[in-house]
Amino acid sequence: MSDFFQNGIVTTLHNLKTRSLESLEGELHEFSSHSPMALILPCLYSELAQDALSNIIDTLNGATYLSHVVIGLDRATESEYRHALEYFSRLKITHTVLWNDGPRARQLQNELKQHSVAPTDLGKGCNVWYCFGFIQSLPDIKVVALHDCDITTYDRALLARLLYPVAHPQFNYQFCKGFYARVAEGKLNGRVSRLLVSPLLRSMKRVFPEQSFLEYLDSFRYPLAGEFAMRIDLVKTLRIPADWALEIGLLTEVFRNYSTKQVCQIEVADNYDHKHQELSADDRTRGLSRMSSDIATSLYRILATFGAVFETGTVRTVKAAYLRIALDLIESYYNDATVNGLGFDRDAEERAVEAFATNVLISGQDYLQTGQDLPYVPSWNRVRSVYPSAPERLAEIVALDYEEFGIVDDASRRAAVS
Repeated sequence: MSDFFQNGIVTTLHNLKTRSLESLEGELHEFSSHSPMALILPCLYSELAQDALSNIIDTLNGATYLSHVVIGLDRATESEYRHALEYFSRLKITHTVLWNDGPRARQLQNELKQHSVAPTDLGKGCNVWYCFGFIQSLPDIKVVALHDCDITTYDRALLARLLYPVAHPQFNYQFCKGFYARVAEGKLNGRVSRLLVSPLLRSMKRVFPEQSFLEYLDSFRYPLAGEFAMRIDLVKTLRIPADWALEIGLLTEVFRNYSTKQVCQIEVADNYDHKHQELSADDRTRGLSRMSSDIATSLYRILATFGAVFETGTVRTVKAAYLRIALDLIESYYNDATVNGLGFDRDAEERAVEAFATNVLISGQDYLQTGQDLPYVPSWNRVRSVYPSAPERLAEIVALDYEEFGIVDDASRRAAVS
């Protein structure tokens, strides 16, 4: 059974094992009458071949309180898009497949570039951004959730718990972040969160104790979790990062736009697993090494926007404090793993920390040399100020793509693009 401890400055909602999924979903059905809910699934075409996505689609068929599912499809040719339409036809809930690589979508991207409001980098952030745009063409949606397509431990309770705090009419939350344990194959996972983000935030808090933003980020049990839900108004105001720091950037945008009393985190699963990446310690452009570099660089840039001043000595201090805190945490993780009968590779953990420490230093030095801003994509409020019909254009593109490439003989797919 989970604890009920509240720490930090955002509310933590626990899973105390006192409520059934049927009870939770029953209330969500009631909430959906005044707060229709949608789910966004950012998806690579390659994920269609994985068991994880297949299970997610079959499981979602039981989430009948959802009004719409939007699937952002990346890296798909025409034939692969046709296959994706067939693949997702198993989903009985009204749904839309947004083909981001299609010729019509590319044309819209070029139109947005002419207004200087298009994403410049491809990837998950870009995919999510276009899905946010399409969601705004659905007039009744009030609450939006998002999770990845590679969750190997997926069940309906994850989605129900994620949506509940934001959909509940008597709660005041505008944003909800999911958290969970990361244990699989007899060992602790979540290396970037455990060994980079937590110790790096705590090292920065030592250097900049006046920054409430750091206390806010350190309040989240799993800041890198890709599962979150929000009210539709927040979708319009977010400026999404275009790199691996998507989750940190989203939390930053929420902090800028809302009181911490309107933000919560909820335990959505007893355990969670998805595909893993290599450390790639010798190549900062790949794997966890790239992720750690992007996250560290983003934190330097974000703190600067809150007035923090960095110098060469400051960066070195942050790195030194990070390394000491991270190495001390390894001892705590070892003890935790041992108590729970889990394996623990201390050498691998320390190698990861050493690689991350190098990236913390290099990222700080790069920031001092370039001073570049965060690679944010413009908010949809800004897009609509220069291209008011952009969400409706996305809906039109989907409809035309379905008509030309798809098989539109079932009610759910006709509804999805109407």
